Amino acid sequence: MPMKTPLRFAASTIALAVCSPAVAQDETSEEPEESEIVVTGEGLEPALSNIVYSTVLLEREQITSSGSGRIEDALSNVAGFQQFRRSDSRSSNPSAQGVTLRALGGNATSRALVLLDGVPISDPFFGYIPLSSISPDSLSRIRVTRGGGSGPFGAGALAGTIELESAGPEALGAVSGSLLVNDRGETEASGAIAQNLGSGFGVVSGRWDRGQGFFTAPSGQRVPASARAAFESWQVGLRAVAPLSDSVELQARASIFDDQRTLRFDGADSTSEGQDASLRIVGRGAWEFDALAYVQARNFSNIVISSTRFVRVLDQRNTPSTGLGGKIEIRPPIAEGHDVRIGADYRRADGELQEEAYSAFTGALRERRRAGGTNSNLGFFVEDDWGIGPLIVTGGLRADHTRIEEGFFRAVDANNNVVTQNIARDRSDWALSWRAGASFYATRRLDLRAAAYTGLRLPTLNELYRPFVVFPVVTQANAALENERLRGFEVGVNWQPVNEVVLSLTAFDNEVENAIANVTIAPNLRQRQNLPAIDAQGIEGAAVMQFGNVSFDASITYTDAAIAGEEASIALDGNRPPQTPEISASATLAWKPADGWRVAGTVRHIGAQFEDDQETDRLPPATTVDLYAQIPIAGRFSLIARAENLLDETIVTRNSGGAIDLGVPRTVWIGIRLGL
Repeated sequence: MPMKTPLRFAASTIALAVCSPAVAQDETSEEPEESEIVVTGEGLEPALSNIVYSTVLLEREQITSSGSGRIEDALSNVAGFQQFRRSDSRSSNPSAQGVTLRALGGNATSRALVLLDGVPISDPFFGYIPLSSISPDSLSRIRVTRGGGSGPFGAGALAGTIELESAGPEALGAVSGSLLVNDRGETEASGAIAQNLGSGFGVVSGRWDRGQGFFTAPSGQRVPASARAAFESWQVGLRAVAPLSDSVELQARASIFDDQRTLRFDGADSTSEGQDASLRIVGRGAWEFDALAYVQARNFSNIVISSTRFVRVLDQRNTPSTGLGGKIEIRPPIAEGHDVRIGADYRRADGELQEEAYSAFTGALRERRRAGGTNSNLGFFVEDDWGIGPLIVTGGLRADHTRIEEGFFRAVDANNNVVTQNIARDRSDWALSWRAGASFYATRRLDLRAAAYTGLRLPTLNELYRPFVVFPVVTQANAALENERLRGFEVGVNWQPVNEVVLSLTAFDNEVENAIANVTIAPNLRQRQNLPAIDAQGIEGAAVMQFGNVSFDASITYTDAAIAGEEASIALDGNRPPQTPEISASATLAWKPADGWRVAGTVRHIGAQFEDDQETDRLPPATTVDLYAQIPIAGRFSLIARAENLLDETIVTRNSGGAIDLGVPRTVWIGIRLGL
């Protein structure tokens, strides 16, 4: 059967948008028929603008068949996706798990908006993504849209949006799960129970990972205090969907997670935990709507060990934070061929750092520190997609009122005498963002598109108020940081030369003004500062091929990113932003000889990067090979075999003056899966 392509989908969607009023009129002339209520557990249908912007869709099979079984591994198959560091969510500090797109990195905060069932999931204090709390087995699909966004929660979509959608009973089956063990004796277990309940359904899911980890320090740099990157994390989620009428459904979700890791030295332990809950009401009548409310309670702790005396020097023992927010989006049937979306959203984050500093020589308490504040954002948006035959034109406008308030940093000595006290001034601002574009269905096999956009991101509480140490480098906070602003445009083409092949190419030019980065101001001392700008121009390419039982998916991105500096940052002018490679690429070849079978191999390359803004510490390029095999053995049971970094490539994830951290070595997993 010929593969359904984005081009044909675009054409059919345009036709449906133009013709739907007439179809609705014909249907009203007939006697209404009683029908069964069907709930989906999803949001409203994606807007037509997804065709205009650079969008990638990952289906469930691609998400659940990576070599590592981690969500960040599946996302790495999307051109331009990157984490702050090359480490995965087992061997990095959680606060370094920022994600971004299009080489717009430079610090550990996410510049991409990540949503789970419509809810922003970044940490309220730090802005990182709790990757270990997301089980790939619980997802149905992922939609990645690159480029600045407006629409709901658009103030966080500086580099793009990553939308995660949970799976329901149809994808999960009544009972599903997996249990695997690797060659280091580490284990991974996940499971779900999904049941239809009347006209709705409920899903209980969970995941548990634990292991001794590997040595992140190279053999030549290990000392008696060196430790493996041990990890243990678990997550439990409950999701329920029920109809309120034949066109309105209620979606409720709750999740708790806990993550514990050890990094580099004995005693260098970090923990992150969270409890999230959300309610969502989706209406699919003539006036479609999507109303959402959520609350998040998070905490983080971290112990810093001296790399010279190997004793505790800092105990970031507690960082409680709370996030809450919501949105309302309405799609009124205003005019034929138009898909209009009007709405508002609100987000609020507050938190406080609580830490103690100790002497590396005596172990005595030196300082007690507290820092924190409150950030909030109220946004109003309107967007319209207009289908005119083979042409889609889209435009959106967004106004944001941002507030940064109650910020402080206070340090006292062991006798409670004030050492440092800074009270930040409260401030607020209005900002206007927009995006616009068009897609033209030129021929049956060719689609042309172009778009331009702006974007906005507030500095996080972490960037504003929390200093941190990756020994021996100290990074200071900066309560005067300004909002980041993005301006960009892109042009692209989708081409289907034959039914079995779809090719896409996108050229983009993005600029982030006031980009927040860790700037070196003295040896072993950095401060978070607003750079004048980060400029990033590049090309993204992708190929999807399906020949019978064999498929091939590949993506590649080349980005020329540079710090554009005048004024105080002239010394950095032209330097490449830290942690941003020029080239990254991924290719997966898969074979499905029969239902339930899948054999796949993935080759991934990431180019050289610099650790710091001075371009002195280099991270060499790395090319890895991963394998995955699923073989049915009896009924709904399958044998699972996975291999990470099969060729045991040396992956340098950190280089601080020659002090090296390494990524995952060759790791082989084997286990069983129960599922569809």
